[in-house]
Amino acid sequence: MPALDTEMRGLEVAQDASICCAINLQHGPDEDYSMGKTIATGRNFKTLAKMGYLSRGAVYLVIGGLALLAAFGSGGEMTDSKGAIMTLTQQPFGELLLALLIIGLVGYVIWRVIQSVKDTDNHGTSAKGMTIRVALFISAISHAALALWALKLLVMHDNSSQNRAEFLSSALGKWLFIIAGLAMIGAGIAHLYKGWTAKFQKYVEIPQQHRSWAKPVCQIGLMARGVVWCIVGWFFIYSAMIAGGSEVKGIADALEFLRQQNYGSWLFSLTAAGLFCFGIYSVLEAFYRRIEVRI
Repeated sequence: MPALDTEMRGLEVAQDASICCAINLQHGPDEDYSMGKTIATGRNFKTLAKMGYLSRGAVYLVIGGLALLAAFGSGGEMTDSKGAIMTLTQQPFGELLLALLIIGLVGYVIWRVIQSVKDTDNHGTSAKGMTIRVALFISAISHAALALWALKLLVMHDNSSQNRAEFLSSALGKWLFIIAGLAMIGAGIAHLYKGWTAKFQKYVEIPQQHRSWAKPVCQIGLMARGVVWCIVGWFFIYSAMIAGGSEVKGIADALEFLRQQNYGSWLFSLTAAGLFCFGIYSVLEAFYRRIEVRI
């Protein structure tokens, strides 16, 4: 019996080690997921990745919700990701919500890196596939920056941005802004395409009984985010090339830009509703997205 106990403990240690090393392993596009182990069998990692989608969903639900309230004159406001996080911190148990959000964002960053490096969705090494994988890595970087900002807010209660204007007015800052702007426009176009063609269904297995409402909600959410990202991307390029890096604009400015156009109130309301739909889409991803890496 002691030998059997030792063997069982050894198996448990080996299983834990396989989960920890999952990030270093890769699967082929045509392999049967029913065989072998996957990162998704590690409950801790799968929960962390799902928390990431929930965190992104929470941010966009707040952004879209506040914008909708503003559209209907009910006391809302236009805000961006950081503003949404600030709003969450002002709620009951705000610091706890912020801590959970940070954990979720970290999980999302890790999952995005794995998606990019290990090609979990089988995008391949073609020009299109590599473009998508690079975009996933950029997404990881941007959400890592947001997680660090949120951590600073939690620990230091400080959301200041000292020296940002000086950096953005430098030559390096301008070029980074142009590159970021082009990347955002590319991501925006990709979101528009993904929403219009419903390509997300390849990776999100929504139950049949929910597809009648979930599919259009996800499509609207993706296309609305695509529109906003294209506008923000142009703002970044404009800031670098014309405004000299003195103007840093984001989602709230994109919504205000839409509101100032012809039929602006309609455009603003529809986009606000779309961003709220994107929040719902992110929550659905937390529950139904395939999160697997071959071991």
